[in-house]
This record gives sequence, C-alpha cells and structure tokens, in this order.
Amino acid sequence: MNLIKFNYKVLIICLLLGGFYSCKNNSEEKETAAVENSEITDPWDEADGIIKNITVPTFPDTNFNVQDYGAVADGTTNNSQAFADAIAACSEDGGGKVIVPSGKYLTGPIHLKSNVNFHLEDGAEILFSTNKSDYLPVVHTSYEGMEMMDYSPLIYAYQQENIAVTGKGTFNGQAGNDNWWPWSGAERYGYKEGDQNQRDEHNLPRLSKMVEDGVAVEDRIFGEGHQFRPTFFEPFECSNVLIKDVKFINAPFWVMHPIKSNNVTVDGVTVESHGPNNDGCNPEYSKNVHIKNCLFDTGDDCIAIKSGRDNDGRRVGIKSENIIVEDCIMKDGHGGVVMGSEISGGVSNVFVRNCEMNSPNLDRAIRIKTNTRRGGTIENIYVKNIEVGQVKEAVLKINTHYAIYDNQEGEFMPVIRNIYLEDINVENGGEYGILIRGREESPVANVNLTNVHIKNAETPLLVENAEEISFENVTINGKKITN
Repeated sequence: MNLIKFNYKVLIICLLLGGFYSCKNNSEEKETAAVENSEITDPWDEADGIIKNITVPTFPDTNFNVQDYGAVADGTTNNSQAFADAIAACSEDGGGKVIVPSGKYLTGPIHLKSNVNFHLEDGAEILFSTNKSDYLPVVHTSYEGMEMMDYSPLIYAYQQENIAVTGKGTFNGQAGNDNWWPWSGAERYGYKEGDQNQRDEHNLPRLSKMVEDGVAVEDRIFGEGHQFRPTFFEPFECSNVLIKDVKFINAPFWVMHPIKSNNVTVDGVTVESHGPNNDGCNPEYSKNVHIKNCLFDTGDDCIAIKSGRDNDGRRVGIKSENIIVEDCIMKDGHGGVVMGSEISGGVSNVFVRNCEMNSPNLDRAIRIKTNTRRGGTIENIYVKNIEVGQVKEAVLKINTHYAIYDNQEGEFMPVIRNIYLEDINVENGGEYGILIRGREESPVANVNLTNVHIKNAETPLLVENAEEISFENVTINGKKITN
C-alpha cells in the first residue's frame, strides 16, 4: 500500500475542474507508533469476535403486568408508583418481564432493577411527566461528559445487571419548546431573552469549575434551581443491557446514554427527536457495545461516542472501546457516527459497516472532534460498505481544533491514528469530500481510503497537519486520487 506523508504546517489539496495537485513529503521515511494494528489481517474478524462475546441478557419467563399494580392507561393518571412496584416485584422474584399493555401511561422517571425487562406492547406509549419536581431527588448522572448530582434521567439504572427495555411501543419524553428545550438557551427551542438557561453562571460554568477543582461528584449538587436537561435512557455502571425495538421521541437531551457500562446491545431502535443535543446514542466510558438495525433521525449526532470531558475524563480514565455499528440508517443529524467532543478518556476499536446515511440535514458521515483541552487518543476506526446519499459538509471530518465554547486550548495534545475507510459510495459530498485538521505537534496519522468514490464535492480534499494518507482506488468528482 503506497503512502503519502504530509508534515507541512498546512497542506490544501484541491481538485478544481479536474485539476489535482499532489504533494509528497521529501523528508526521510520513519516508522511511527500509529501503525500498531499491522498484525491484524482482517479487523472485521475482530469485530465479529467482539459481537460473539457480548452478553445479551435473557430473562425468566415470568410476567408482571403493570395494570395489576394499579397502572391506568388514561394518559393523565401518574403511574410512577405502579411502575416502581411492578419493577420491584419482578426483580425480587428473580426477574422476568414487566409488561405495559397498549394505551397511554403518564409517569415520572422509571428506575430499572437487575433482571428486569421493561416491555412495551404494541400500541403502548409512555408519556413522561412535564413536572420537573417529579425527577427529584437528584441522582448520580452526567452532563456533557461531566459527572454530577442532578435530575433523574427519564429511564435510569444505576449499578444494575441484566436489564432491558423492549417492545413495539413508544417512549415519549414530552420535551419541546415549552418543556426542557428552552433550557438550551436557543431561541428556536423556546428560549426567551432573560430566562435562565444552561449557560448561566450557576449551571455549566459552575459545574466546569467544580470539575477543574476536583470537587467530589457527590458534592456537585444541582437539580432544582438549575437548568440541566436530563438524558432519556441512562444505564450507569451497568452490565448486560438490551434496548430492542422501542421508539424514542421528544427527548430532553441525549437519547440513549450507556455510561461506564459493559455489554450493551441496541437493536432495531427508532429515534425520532429533533430537539437540542438530541443525540441518538452516546456510549461513554463503555465497552463492548453493539448498535444494529436502528433508525436515527435526530437533532444532533446520530451516534456519538464519548469518554468524558477535560479533567473529568482524565480522572475517570476509562476509554470507550469495542463498539460496532452496523445495518443502521442515519437521516438528519450533525453526524452519522461521531467520536467526541467529550473524548478525554480516549476511544479505540470502533467498527462501522453496512449503513445508509442520507439527508440534506446530515452534516457529516464520519466525524472525529477534539481539541487540546479534551486531548484523548482516538485510534483504530474502521468504516466499511457505507452508502451516502447526501451530506452538507464532509464525508470524513477530523478536527483537532473543535470549539463550541470559549477557551478550548489547553495542554493535552490529542492523538488520532489508524483510520480506515473502505467501500464508500457518496452521491453528494457536500462542501468537502475529506476534511482533516490536525496539529503540527501531533499530526493525524495513518488515514487509509480504499475503494472510496465521492461525487459532487465542492472542495475534494482539505488536509492540514496529517501524515500517512493512503489512497487506493479513490475517486472524487470522477477524478482518481493518486499518491
């Protein structure tokens, strides 16, 4: 495989009307730690091995109908206690299935226990309360990669094992411009000038300062009087988690957020939620995650892999790894499969295959975002057999200068290496085909494109501070890219 090495401070490769400017590094060839996966003959065998070893929970054939515990499907009666009683009875009996029959059920947060499959029958819809006090007392949770004590997630499990939410029903977070979303501070989501929001001094700045100062998580108390939106489904420090067939709509914040969890399967799930930060699935500090057969139509990233923000990510020190995404459809979203920006603990061994990504409102297909406050090592990313209809900005975007907040420069140089894209077909490549912005002190290393064909990209390639880019049978706008 031929390699091109780039170590200029800025290199821009542009194809305009058929012109291609090829640049090669004249410096001496040298070995790099980036090529540490050379012993793997087929990474997809490794992916199959990870899937084979993921424990998918099974449950005793015992049913607990929530209506037997007082649940009423009228859309107005609060069923929090009935749901809690059914879950407790199921868990105490050794496990089984908590059944929610067809109908509309209003509830506060649902807290799962070990060995419980919370199952929505076809036609069942869970309506989550719009009364914020229902989500108190505070629980151990997280916001944008920083742990804290805050409002309960809508569905929550803490240090449990063998848990599931399944069935053909719908979880409706009832978030909107009149509930939860205005706290984002964005006018298009209902925020009005003068209202309190997450950016106020007593919210994100206070939490960020606590993280910087090393305040213990149990002392980072928020909840009432603060404006942090809860995640929708959050298994926290759990093992053997299954999310299957259900539908999530109208989420306050991130939709599925397995954090510090192991053996997570997301199968056949539909996410249709276009609110602020409505990421579809965010594995964080999590290992052995299999996301398959899902539909993501979101207000933010379809899938975003996380591992903590700044000092909190370094304090926890757990990377997300062994994550497989396959046979999924990505529609609207900031990115199809994304790593970052809360990535300080690092990410490795991500496999994406057999997916469709297509929407005029999908910004990027594959994205990696970090900076020198986040740092982190992002490595061994494999993408294969992806059909992209349309993206706005780029098919592949790697950015080590990511900034949505002020002061995003620090002392933690990110490392990005071993990126493989293979068998990718793109009809409309957007503003850029490939967009890479590394750092002079830490160039993006060992990027490989094989059988990648991108049409209708305004600027085919923009590469800054990257080494070891390999092209094999790559065309952009019909022109072959050669080394």
